[in-house]
Amino acid sequence: MIRTTLALLAASSIGALGTSAQDIAVQNAKLWTGDRMIENATVVIEDGEVTAVGTGAAIPVGMETIDVEGAWVTPGIFAPYSRAGIVEVGSEVSTNDTAAGASVYTAALDMSDGFNPLETNVAVTRIQGVTRIAVAPGFGASLFGGQGFIANTSGAANSVDKQKAFMFINLGEAGSGLSGGSRPAAWAKLRAALVDARTYPARYFAHNEGDALSRVDALAFGPASRGSQLILIRVSRASDIRKVIELKAESSSLNIALVGAEEGWMVADELAKAGIPVIIDPFANLPSRFESLGATQYNAARLIDAGVPTAFSYFTDDSHQTRLILQVAGNAVANGVDHEDALRAITTVPAQIYGMAGYGSLQSGSVGDVVIWDGDPLEVTSAPTKIFIDGVEQSLESRQTRLRDRYLSLDESEKPLAYKH
Repeated sequence: MIRTTLALLAASSIGALGTSAQDIAVQNAKLWTGDRMIENATVVIEDGEVTAVGTGAAIPVGMETIDVEGAWVTPGIFAPYSRAGIVEVGSEVSTNDTAAGASVYTAALDMSDGFNPLETNVAVTRIQGVTRIAVAPGFGASLFGGQGFIANTSGAANSVDKQKAFMFINLGEAGSGLSGGSRPAAWAKLRAALVDARTYPARYFAHNEGDALSRVDALAFGPASRGSQLILIRVSRASDIRKVIELKAESSSLNIALVGAEEGWMVADELAKAGIPVIIDPFANLPSRFESLGATQYNAARLIDAGVPTAFSYFTDDSHQTRLILQVAGNAVANGVDHEDALRAITTVPAQIYGMAGYGSLQSGSVGDVVIWDGDPLEVTSAPTKIFIDGVEQSLESRQTRLRDRYLSLDESEKPLAYKH
C-alpha cells in the first residue's frame, strides 16, 4: 500500500511536469489583470507567455479556447513569504532545512540548495492558486538567515526561478537574542557586516575573518550591501522600523523591504516617504510579543492608505499553510482594505518587491500563470478550477485530495476487524 501511494504521488507529479506549454485562450472572463478589473475579457497564452489581453483581444485561428462564462480569472497568486519546499515535517530535523544553528556560515546559506519541489506541501500550496513563492530562511546562529529564492509551485525539477533573490535579516527580538542579547548588539553587528562586505576582499587578504563576517559570508553579503540584492528585514516594533528607515536614509542605495511590521501603521507615512515596502500578515492583529504590542487588524488598511507598497502573506505555519494567503487577503478586506488593493497585495506588489517583471499580472509579455476560479478568489469557499504555470496546465491533486478521495469512497467491507461494528 505504501509503495502504491508513493508511486501515485510520483506519477501525478511527473505527469504534470512533463507537459509542454499550451497555446490557449481564456474568454468571457471576469479578469483581474493585476491592476484592474475587465469584464468579458480574453487572455491569450502562446508558448508560455501572455500575448494578448482585453475585451477585443484576437484569438488566433485554431487555438484551443476555454469559455469560462463569466468566471473569475486572475494571475497566479504570488506568496511573498513562505518556507514551502524546504521543510516536510517541522519537528523532524532531517526534513527541515530552514535553519542551521550549528553552521559556521550565515549570510552564505543558500536556501535553494535545500529546495525539494516534490515535497507534499508544494502541491498543497499550488492547488489553491499559488503559482509563485518567495522562500525565506529561518534563523540559526546569527541574525543573518541567508539567501532566499523565488520558485514556482509546478513541482518541476527546474522550478527555482531566481536563486539568491534576497538576503534575509532579523532585527527584531529574535535577531537581538542571536547577536548578544540586545538591539544595540544586533545593530552593531549589522553595521560591521556592511563594512566587511563593502570592503571585501581587501580586508581579508591577511586573514579569513572580518569584524562580523567570515570571508565566505562577506562575499555572499556583498551584493546586498551595495544595493544590487534585496534585503528582507524581519522587524515588528515601530521604533525598530524607524531605525531601518534611518539606515535607508544613511545608505540610499540599499534595497530594503520589511517583513512582519506589526506596528507599521504607527510609522506608515515615514515608510511611504522612504519608499520601503512591507510584507505583512493581516491575521497578526493581536499582541503576541512585546515588540508587537501595537498590532491591530487595521494595520493593512492604514499602510495602504498611506501609500506604502503592501504585500500579504500568512506567517503561521508558513511551510504548510502558505495557501492561506487568500484567506488573510479576504480578512483584510473585511477590515477596511479595498478589494482591488487586496488582490494587488497577493499578485503585483509581491512581484514588484522582488523585481520579478512579468509576474503577478496578466498583460502582454507576462508569464503564463493563469488561474480560473469558481468564485471570488478572496471568498473562503472559492477554489481554482484550472491552473496554468508558464502556460502549462497543472494538476489539481495533492496528497491531501488523494487521501480525501480514498476515504470518502472507502468500501466499508474492507475495514480491518478492529473497525467493524
